[in-house]
Amino acid sequence: MTVFCEGRDYGYELAGVAMLFFRGEKVIPAKEGEEPLDNFILAETNLRPGRASLSVTVEREERTWEASEIVPVSEENPDHDCELHLARMLYQILSEITGITPKWGVLTGIRPVKLVQRRLDQGLSREEVARELREDYLVSQEKLDLAFATQQKEHAILSRNTPDSFSLYISIPFCPSRCLYCSFVSHSIEKTYKLMDQYIDCLCQEIAHTAEVARQAGLRLRTVYFGGGTPTSITAEQLKKLTDCVAEHFDLSEVWEYTIEAGRPDTITREKLQVIRDAGVTRISINPQTFNDDVLRFVGRKHPAQAVVDCYEMARELGFDSINMDIIAGLPTDTLDSFRHTVERLLELGPENITVHTLSVKRSADLSGEKAVDLSSLTGDVTEMVDYAQRRLMENGYEPYYLYRQRNILDNLENTGYCKPGKEGLYNVYIMDETHTILACGAGGVSKLRDPHGDDIKRLFNFKYPYEYISRFEEILQRKDETLAFYQSHPIDGTKS
Repeated sequence: MTVFCEGRDYGYELAGVAMLFFRGEKVIPAKEGEEPLDNFILAETNLRPGRASLSVTVEREERTWEASEIVPVSEENPDHDCELHLARMLYQILSEITGITPKWGVLTGIRPVKLVQRRLDQGLSREEVARELREDYLVSQEKLDLAFATQQKEHAILSRNTPDSFSLYISIPFCPSRCLYCSFVSHSIEKTYKLMDQYIDCLCQEIAHTAEVARQAGLRLRTVYFGGGTPTSITAEQLKKLTDCVAEHFDLSEVWEYTIEAGRPDTITREKLQVIRDAGVTRISINPQTFNDDVLRFVGRKHPAQAVVDCYEMARELGFDSINMDIIAGLPTDTLDSFRHTVERLLELGPENITVHTLSVKRSADLSGEKAVDLSSLTGDVTEMVDYAQRRLMENGYEPYYLYRQRNILDNLENTGYCKPGKEGLYNVYIMDETHTILACGAGGVSKLRDPHGDDIKRLFNFKYPYEYISRFEEILQRKDETLAFYQSHPIDGTKS
C-alpha cells in the first residue's frame, strides 16, 4: 500500500500508522511523481492561519473509505497538529476496515514512557498527561496504566544520575547459531573461530583505551554490560581475559550494576559462571524465550527448555542473586496455552527480572526473508499473551521498570522489563532513555555521548563486523578520542570556557 500526501507531506508518519493494521504488507510513502492506483491512502491538507481542512481517503480491494475535518491548529506548530489529526482519522478508518484497535493508538515512537516524563517535567499533572494520551493519541487505559507505572520506576532510576555518570557496553557479537527472529549483528562461532583470539586482543586494547579516555574526560563508571550476540559463546579463558581487563583499567568500586548476558544455555558452563562470579558481576541473563521445545527447535535453538532450568539452578548454586530471564510473545508456532505455560514456569523459578518481549520482525531477521512464515494468524493471540504475562507477573509482585517499542512489533505492542522490588536492571533504563553517556567497545558497538546538562547526543560507531573491526582497529581508537572533544564543548561542570 502506498501513502500519498497533497498540500503537506506527512507520508512517513502516516505510513507508520498504516503498518499497525497491515502486518507483513509493505506500506511506503509515495515517490515524487507517482500516481494513486489500487490500494492507496491519500491525505490532503489545506493549511490556513489558525485552521486546516483535512481529508483522508483509503482505497483497498475496490472499496473506498473517506473522512474529512476542519480543525483548529496552533501558530507555533501547525504541522504537528495536522499530522496528529490525520493520524487519528486514518487510525479510525483502518480500525473500521480491519477490526483492529491497536492499544497504543497512533503512538509509533519507541519510548512512550519518555513522552510521559517529558510532559510531567513541563508541569502537566498526571491527569492532564493521561487525557492528552487518551484523547489526542488514542492510547488505551490499559497502556496508560502501564506507562505511568513504568515511569515511576524509571524516574527513580534516572534520578540517581550525576553529570559525570556513564555506562560501559562490551560487545561479544558471536552466537552458537542464529535464531530465526534475530536481527542483531551476530556471527556463528564455528564460522568466526579463527578470528576469536585476535578479536579478544583488540577488544582488550579498546577497553584500556576507553578507560583512559573516560578518565581524562572526568567520567565515573556506573554500570557495565556485556552484550551480544551471546557473551558466553567465547571460552572461559577468553571471558576471564576480558573481565580481568575491565577490572584492571576501570575503578569498579562505585559501579552500581555489572551485567553479563549468559543468554543461551548451550553456551553456559559451570566454569564460565564461576569466572563471571569471581569478576564481581552482579546480574546475569539466562534466557529461555519459551519453555516449549517444539517452538525452540523451529526458531533455531538446539537445546531443550530443561537446559535453561539446569543452568538457572547452577547459577543459583554459585550464589547469583540477580538473574534476568527473557521470553518472547508471538514466536511462530507458539500458542496462547503454550505461552501461558512459559509464564507460569518462570513464576515457579522466580528470577529477579523477567523481560517480556513482543516479536518484532525486522528485515535483517530470517523470519522476514526466505524463511518467512505467516504471522497474521497470531493477531489477537499476541495481545492476549502480553496481557496475561503482565497480569500474572504483577499479581506475583513483579513491577514494570522499563519499556520500549520497535517498528514492526506484533499488534503494536511493547517490550517490558519487570522486576522484584529493588532488582531493576539499571543499564536497560539508561540505554533506552539516553540519559547519560554510553561508551561501547567491540564490533557493532555504538557509543552515545550525552551532554551532561542538555539534550545533545553524539554517536560514535564501531565497525559492525569482526573482520572489519580487526583490520581497521586504529580507526576505532581514533573515533573514541572524539569523546574528549565532546566533553570539552559540553563540560561536566557546566562551565564553558
